Amino acid sequence: MMIPSERREKSTMWKRKELKKNARRSIRQNYWRMVSVCFLIALLTASYPLATAFLGVHPLSHIDTISNLHQTFETETTSQILEETATRLFHNTDIENLYQNPSATYTNLLVDLYADSTSTFFAVLKIFNTFLDEHFDFIVFILGISAILAFLYRIFVNNILIIGEKRFFLESKNYKDTRISKIFFLYKLHYIRRPAFTMFFRSLYQFLWNFTVIGGIYKHYEYWMIPYILAENPRISKKNAFFLSRQLSNHNKKKLLLLDLSFLGWKMLSLLSLGLVDFLYVNPYMATCKAELYLTLRRNYVLSRSPGYEYLDDSYLEHIPSEDELLISKALYDDSEGPYTQTSYFAPDQYPVFLFSVQPPFSAVRSPVNPVRKYDLWSCIFLFHAFSIFGWIVENLIHLLKTGEFSFDGAVFFPWAPMYGIFGILLLLFMKKLIPKPELVFFLNFAVYTLIEYLASWILELGYSLKVTAYSDYLFTLNEHTYIGGSAVFALLGCAFLYYLAPKWTEAFSHLKKNIRIVLCILLSLIFLGFVFKISLPYIW
Repeated sequence: MMIPSERREKSTMWKRKELKKNARRSIRQNYWRMVSVCFLIALLTASYPLATAFLGVHPLSHIDTISNLHQTFETETTSQILEETATRLFHNTDIENLYQNPSATYTNLLVDLYADSTSTFFAVLKIFNTFLDEHFDFIVFILGISAILAFLYRIFVNNILIIGEKRFFLESKNYKDTRISKIFFLYKLHYIRRPAFTMFFRSLYQFLWNFTVIGGIYKHYEYWMIPYILAENPRISKKNAFFLSRQLSNHNKKKLLLLDLSFLGWKMLSLLSLGLVDFLYVNPYMATCKAELYLTLRRNYVLSRSPGYEYLDDSYLEHIPSEDELLISKALYDDSEGPYTQTSYFAPDQYPVFLFSVQPPFSAVRSPVNPVRKYDLWSCIFLFHAFSIFGWIVENLIHLLKTGEFSFDGAVFFPWAPMYGIFGILLLLFMKKLIPKPELVFFLNFAVYTLIEYLASWILELGYSLKVTAYSDYLFTLNEHTYIGGSAVFALLGCAFLYYLAPKWTEAFSHLKKNIRIVLCILLSLIFLGFVFKISLPYIW
């Protein structure tokens, strides 16, 4: 007879080849949504820093050639912060010579690729460097505020979105129509504090264990399951989340390490492509593999009735309810007058959210966005201005994250980025019939935006001597007029505009009275045309 400990050990057995095979099958079914989720997580949490090198929001996207990787980056990078700290602390010639050694260049490169210089830790290091330099001025105060904001962002945004990403990949295994917005599911549930608290201690313990190096690696795999456990059951306590993660990773840490090492070839290929392969395949592939692994381990753990298995209570991740089961469950749910009783929306290919263990408040439940809708003239005018202003904000936020300061360079139509508005209107006019085919929409977005930006940049430079885009220091450019990584970002933003932003903004706009809508459109158009006239006037005369 098998004793319980042997049964638990046997129940956690899994094969890497079978895991990857299942992951590849899942990717084929939901590829573009997975790419989009990893793209958003890369931008919002820096969980995939290598991918951002290709997307244009990482300092490594601003280098001339591979041979010039050692040149100074546009912003203060992670390796530069560490170098500055070491130099100020030790004032040692050997330290300075070490960082000037050519072999250190490539070590610094790897540090910059796989570390987040905007994290709380490096924000504190910047303050420390300033104190060592005895600059006790307003800059120190600003850096202190930045560190506090970075700390709060890490707790209440970064960690929550990481849980949301895990939830997306867990659901997309069996539910083909899992929405990208699933990464925000905890915000929709208005259930933040307990998961944020647990993730904070996970980060804190991991940070402290990292000082022991070996202990840091060991604890990395011991804590590895915590975001998945919280994605399945956000109500679980910190103590039970850590306990279950420890149990699930028991007898599996070495295999988890080997699983990570098996992706080394893909990572080297991504490094050579400066993040292109990471963006298009590696990140979704790795995330899907790890979600498959968690589902396998939690299934075996529940079947073995091991201690604490009752906290892994989301059976619908494994069991896909039939249409009859869903109809019966929905009827019973409606009788209980839950928050989803107010919506008639019901999708068999999506996870039955009305049966999830945590229910949102009534005010958070909305009917799904319908991208297939009509847009009248005034709606199109409003959307042109809305998306143009939205684009200007996005451009400046990206610049702020990269350099720590706002930039008005290239914003000649402040606060409009008309390229966004023009592109958005073209999408509404010509992509409407292709909405059921998001993959084709993405490729067309990519091609159309690349062509529009190239022509616009060429015309402004030739006719007005204005260089709105500065891509001379970027890799993957077309004659320095358009950046391929930027086109990929813009294609995803275009999809977001077509499928979500445009319908939502139009719905809000339509709630205004007709006279107010007309006046608002005319006012925005006059202000924008004023900027255009102001810029064109010197060239007309």
